[in-house]
Amino acid sequence: RRRRRGRARARTESLLHTLKRSRRVKANDRERNRMHHLNAALDELRSVLPTFPDDTKLTKIETLRFAYNYIWALSETLRLA
Repeated sequence: RRRRRGRARARTESLLHTLKRSRRVKANDRERNRMHHLNAALDELRSVLPTFPDDTKLTKIETLRFAYNYIWALSETLRLA
């Protein structure tokens, strides 16, 4: 038989519940931060895309599709020039 090392200690149910809750809180915090950064990046992207009228806020997928098409159009313009 091998002896277990490190984390293989017996844990009480209350300790397990506390650990699970702590991990969930940390995971939620990471996800919240990820979404804040993603939304900030999309806002920056929206600020450089030409939209008509100017007060129109594109959805996330509309922003990405518009950016892709805009970059393609600019590339084609350069290619043809």
